[in-house]
Amino acid sequence: MKNKILVLVCLVFYFTLNTLSAQEKLSITEALAFKKQVKHTAKKTTSIVSGFIQEKHLSILENTIISEGILKFKAPNKVLWEYTKPYENTAIFKGDKLFVSNEGKTAEINLNSNRLFRSLNALIVNSVKGDMFDDEEFAITYFKHPNGFMVTFQPNNKRLSKFINTFELQFSKNGEVNSVKLIEPNADFTTISFINKQINVPVLNAAFL
Repeated sequence: MKNKILVLVCLVFYFTLNTLSAQEKLSITEALAFKKQVKHTAKKTTSIVSGFIQEKHLSILENTIISEGILKFKAPNKVLWEYTKPYENTAIFKGDKLFVSNEGKTAEINLNSNRLFRSLNALIVNSVKGDMFDDEEFAITYFKHPNGFMVTFQPNNKRLSKFINTFELQFSKNGEVNSVKLIEPNADFTTISFINKQINVPVLNAAFL
């Protein structure tokens, strides 16, 4: 059950990333300006409601594993990932707790007592908000391309790096997170695409119960 929870947690924050050939590394000055813009956008974001499509690419499988669901975020740190197809699973991050429902089984994890899950929670919440530039936790590189920006994160935490090789966020020109891609140490990767994203719409606390 613990392994299934860890897999679900790792999957819930992977967004789609289109391959872009024309990308250029940002200068230090450009990177500072970009981070300022993203943090400004994140500060104004009080809620997000979005559909998503997840694609899991495994080297041992010929076909891509596709799932669909709904994401809900409410500031400062409530995140709901509800998978609706092909199976119904949920993961709720609320404060220092993670609640997972997987294949009819439920579990609660205290994030404060588990450094790995605490790091994953911070990764998820901050990636949703678009505010995750922790130079202590990650080695970070910034790029620009015609449609916006891309930022790559490589974990400095050895335990986290066992599950994540590279974590890539793609941003629009106005600083909103459009996509994230996670590449595992064995080169398998997962993507999730936001669809019909709504910003700063009413989200009831009951959604996270």
